[in-house]
Amino acid sequence: MSARCIMILGTSSGAGKSWLATALCRWYANQGLKVAPFKAQNMSNNARVVATPAGEYGEIGSAQYFQALAARAVPDVRMNPLLLKPEADTKSQVIVLGRVDHALSQLPWRGRSQRVWPTIAQALDELRAENDVVVIEGAGSPAEINLSSGDVVNMRVARHAGARCLLVSDIDRGGAFAHLYGTWALLPEDDRALIQGFVLNKFRGDASLLAPAPQLLHERTGVPVVATIPMQYGHGLPEEDGLYEGSLNPQLAGGAGRIHTRVAIVAYPRGSNLDEFAPLQSAGGVAVTWARSPAQLEGADWIILPGSKATAADLAWLRAQGLDSAIARHAAQGRRVLGVCGGLQMLGEALIDTVGVDGNGPGLGLLPLVTSFEQHKTVRSTQARFGQVQGAWQALADVEVLGYEIHHGQTAQHPAMAAKGDVARELIPGLAWQNVAGNVLGVYLHGLLENASVLQALLGGDAQTLEAAFERMAAGVGQWFDANALTHP
Repeated sequence: MSARCIMILGTSSGAGKSWLATALCRWYANQGLKVAPFKAQNMSNNARVVATPAGEYGEIGSAQYFQALAARAVPDVRMNPLLLKPEADTKSQVIVLGRVDHALSQLPWRGRSQRVWPTIAQALDELRAENDVVVIEGAGSPAEINLSSGDVVNMRVARHAGARCLLVSDIDRGGAFAHLYGTWALLPEDDRALIQGFVLNKFRGDASLLAPAPQLLHERTGVPVVATIPMQYGHGLPEEDGLYEGSLNPQLAGGAGRIHTRVAIVAYPRGSNLDEFAPLQSAGGVAVTWARSPAQLEGADWIILPGSKATAADLAWLRAQGLDSAIARHAAQGRRVLGVCGGLQMLGEALIDTVGVDGNGPGLGLLPLVTSFEQHKTVRSTQARFGQVQGAWQALADVEVLGYEIHHGQTAQHPAMAAKGDVARELIPGLAWQNVAGNVLGVYLHGLLENASVLQALLGGDAQTLEAAFERMAAGVGQWFDANALTHP
């Protein structure tokens, strides 16, 4: 196992672990090293489709997908061997090496660790054998002492890999020095020895005003503060949970420029793959709102219904908020509506579930379609070309797109409505439909707006590229870090 391992731990969720791990992946790759990311267990409904060693398709967390791209590596299911996709507050779908494991999904949380650890350890060992550096991301906090006995993602991984650990805290929240000290203090002594540096993230202001706190923290713990990272507005990397408008959209973060398109994305509780809309948030002249009330849909040029991990439940929530009527009014005025995956299913007439996957329910009735849920989950990468799109989305006609599918439902024309002459226009067989008026579009294809051709067609311009974002992040690492902190002891 030749790879040296550096691990990014956090004092909390949202401290910046994913962002920093991505930046380090590109920084190490720029040193001419072969780099792979790794996160033993991720809990997120933002997932990407990648190839498995068996030549099939599987899912990994979006954060590890982007980290692989930053590392100039081919995304691999071993980079996130365990993915938990929440379906309710106390229930998650468990995905092991890219594939759903129904048996593990039924086990209680505390009963899973011993079952999954051998798979996690093997995946990490294989990546270490194939690379020069493995950049490992932890989850939540390593000092969650109620969960430490079943830990498979933080210090157990660090010990297994002999990783040099950096502990990062979000200083913008306040209390960062207490968070760092408290996290360090709660760790067992052997684990404390693995913490080689503290990182202050999202700092705004004069760094000289931090003194003497870094020195005092060093004296109490023996661990130096090795970097202070300024707040990164409009950094261009999709946020792991998708709802951080200000950090992604320069327009909303105070940037200059005329707004020509206002987009409202409905933020239901189990929304999934929300990171695919990051290109909208970094596109010039576009303002994005994550909408949870009818008032937040007012004035929108587009309404987007994103994917959902619990389509029937999220549709019921949408109705309870009165968003259904607001969406119907918007569509009746000829304004654009886009439904992606679960959002497409909601736009139809009905959801039919005879296998207990998601649930039954009436749809929004904006497309004459019906969705039937199946036990088998469709997971694949897809390349397709739009047919003769009409109406408000006409610019997409004949545009070739690349994306991915993750869905249990299969959608088709509603037969009774077809008999009455109400037929949806099928733009891509089995993947995309629009209404007769042409302003309501539903697609199964995730990643539609990540295609430069689509952004050019719909908005007349390009968003920031991921490559440019990765390079800016790597350049920042070179400025903000003590160089010794990034080399293995």
